[in-house]
Amino acid sequence: MAEQRRDRRDVRDDAQGAGEAEGRAVSDETVRAWAALVATARRTVADGLVVGTSGNVSVRVGDTVLVTPSGVPYDRLTPEGIVGVDLTGRQILGTLTPTSELPMHLAVYGATDARAVVHTHAVHATAVSTLVRELPLIHYMAGDLGGPVRVAPYATYGTEELAENMLGALAGRAACLLQNHGTLTHGATLDQAFDRTAQLEWMCRVWLTASSLPGLSPTLLSEEQVREAGERLKAYGQRG
Repeated sequence: MAEQRRDRRDVRDDAQGAGEAEGRAVSDETVRAWAALVATARRTVADGLVVGTSGNVSVRVGDTVLVTPSGVPYDRLTPEGIVGVDLTGRQILGTLTPTSELPMHLAVYGATDARAVVHTHAVHATAVSTLVRELPLIHYMAGDLGGPVRVAPYATYGTEELAENMLGALAGRAACLLQNHGTLTHGATLDQAFDRTAQLEWMCRVWLTASSLPGLSPTLLSEEQVREAGERLKAYGQRG
């Protein structure tokens, strides 16, 4: 945790200096958001949710979407590597090429009130995406994601077709699986989007584990039970 806080501080301080040196008006909010994005991207690697440069993260600040660049290892992300686009995808910050999955991120922001998006190639979730069209209701945490997690039909990465398929699976949900590909979650904050990704990967692992015993099938919850849990989860945690 101390290392994560140090990473955020260093990126924030350096980003402010880089913005001033280049004569650009980079708001404090944007600087803080980029630092948080970098920290979140590094968490996806540390927690084994992505390998190499797979996966991507974005956060919305006003009408600007900050997003991880294409093909840059997260431990090499620097303040100078900040990448930002407007809601049409036109690059307005940085010189590095945005992630190839930018169409998916923009589609989420165009269709929902999300402020952050996390896309990973998590092992267990990707495995589940090859087996079923919807993650069976193995645990009540599906309620936090809006209900049964659907699988978006396969399409080539980085395409508008994949973005369209993803939106269909995401309707009324905060997460979906991408067939033979991975996961996508969104939230009001980067922390929430990341936590939903981790929870989805964990549920997929639980279902795969419970389904692996010959002759036995896991007990599943009903959609009503999951809805009830989802309502209770809205009041979970500390207030204020």
